[in-house]
Amino acid sequence: MPKPTSDITPRQDGQGAGHDSAPPPPPAAELTMRDVVARMAREYLKPHWRLAAIALFASVVVAGATGVVPVLIKFALDSIVGTDAWILLMISGAAVAATTVQAVATYISRVNMATIGQRIVAAVQKRMFDRIMRADLAWVSNTHTGRFISGFLYDANRVRDSITTTVIDLGQNLLTVIALIGAMFWLNWQLALIGLTVIPFVALVVRRLGKRTRKAAKLNMEGSGDLTAVISEALKGIRVVKAYDQEKTEIDRAGATIDRVRFHALKAIKSRNMASPITGMLSGIGVAAVIYFGGRSVQMGFLTVGDLGGFLSAMLFAYEPLKKLANTQTLMQEGVAAAVRIFPILDIEPTITVPADARPLKVSAGAIRFENVHFQYGDGTPALNGIDIEIPEGHTVALVGPSGAGKSTILNLVPRFYDPVSGRVLIDGQDVRDVTLPSLRAASSLVTQEPFLFDDTIRANIAYGSPGASDAEIEQAARNAAAHEFIAALPMGYDTMVGEAGFKLSGGQRQRIAIARAMLKDAAILLLDEATSALDTASEMQVQSALTRLMQGRTTLVIAHRLSTIKHAHTICVIDEGRVVEQGTHDELVARGGLYAELSRSQFISEPVAQSEKAAPAAVAGE
Repeated sequence: MPKPTSDITPRQDGQGAGHDSAPPPPPAAELTMRDVVARMAREYLKPHWRLAAIALFASVVVAGATGVVPVLIKFALDSIVGTDAWILLMISGAAVAATTVQAVATYISRVNMATIGQRIVAAVQKRMFDRIMRADLAWVSNTHTGRFISGFLYDANRVRDSITTTVIDLGQNLLTVIALIGAMFWLNWQLALIGLTVIPFVALVVRRLGKRTRKAAKLNMEGSGDLTAVISEALKGIRVVKAYDQEKTEIDRAGATIDRVRFHALKAIKSRNMASPITGMLSGIGVAAVIYFGGRSVQMGFLTVGDLGGFLSAMLFAYEPLKKLANTQTLMQEGVAAAVRIFPILDIEPTITVPADARPLKVSAGAIRFENVHFQYGDGTPALNGIDIEIPEGHTVALVGPSGAGKSTILNLVPRFYDPVSGRVLIDGQDVRDVTLPSLRAASSLVTQEPFLFDDTIRANIAYGSPGASDAEIEQAARNAAAHEFIAALPMGYDTMVGEAGFKLSGGQRQRIAIARAMLKDAAILLLDEATSALDTASEMQVQSALTRLMQGRTTLVIAHRLSTIKHAHTICVIDEGRVVEQGTHDELVARGGLYAELSRSQFISEPVAQSEKAAPAAVAGE
């Protein structure tokens, strides 16, 4: 069945519990360096304008102090012969003062901009995480985690560099070059014109190298995201990799990705570092021309040795910041490439929204009603076609049917993981689209086939969603979920770390902790999505017993492939091709001889049902 997309309707989200997905937002428009710098300055640099102003002022001081040095050299050379020693001493003292001021101002400028840079990275990363957490489940699930990790660890730092580079390297070095050019014109404007003839050629070369760098950097960043994805998948699926003897396949796959990253990284490095030698070569031509024409002018008496020495000093001093300016352009292009990747994340807006006048959901009974609900996929393929289901207060309604029939879509409409194209979902008579999302999601608990546990203690995982719960309440929830006994047997008890995704625990133990979490939340509505289908028989019996307690007094919507687990549901809805094709109790549906009866026969449920029916009440009574 086709996958849903986020363009169905402005109010559609699209991702169920691992069953549906939507494409990512369209790529960002081609951004120029000016676009990136302007936006980052407006959104992230502006809040730190005081520090930036200090850094810029310090840059002006650096440039001024640097421009003074060639003038001092001129006076020193002209004062060597026929001048008192104290004049040379004063010039030397002025040179020391100028270089000291330059050093202190450079330190102030760079420390301030480093501070701003780190704050910018933190702000970008925080906003990215905020956007991801609040984005539609469809979009998040359809984007590989490696893409997000690469954005956090790599792209955000590149964008930071583009800002700090602009303010420090572009600002300070440009000001320094301007100051030195001013000194050159003050010393001799004719030589200045000769020496600066290479500037247009430098600008042309830098522009071309910048474009090459941006393209290579973009491919390098994409490769870095792919590499993160490859490593993440290999580690998460390490058991499957080893079970199928595919270590070499994964090693080769990672090696190919690493080589691709290396190739594009080297291209970017070559393009970036080509700017300095080309700038140096062109500057050397300018210096050679000045030496020749300046030397001839000294020989003919038009210039003094101090004039030429000071002028050459200014040119040579300008050489380093001019190289940095050339590198700045290529580095900023890398920042633009990174911005093109992260701006779509920073700009993502959820399509699941609430009206301005939305009120908190008032749950009096927890009754759920689906009224003529339709949902369709992006290509127009219907997913739900006029679903009408009534779940009275405290009743259990089970959804069964073939895979892809639309069961998970129906369940995920309740907490508004996505919205129907038409029709309504009501809780106690209130349209879920007209109430606040926090209140809506506080009204229900979800237990899925593969419960997720955070790499934290068992206590923290049970209390997730109920942060104010006491230790006694946490323990009681664990007892009700038939989890206290195995938790107490652990060396650290409730303070045991469960490991990444709870890998230190068995599937049944993870599921019972998830049930304890739902019990502690104590919501009026319970959503169960194949909560026992991945368990062995012994674990299923324990978990089913815990689920029976959890369902008591709650309005429950349950999806089950094992029909034995929902035999005693108040109503069973058989879903096929997005429609409710049968509805009734287990006995009624078996007697009709329709799709449900066929599913029952195919699972040979009579014997397993008898066993689970014997086991579950015993477990309940044991509590």
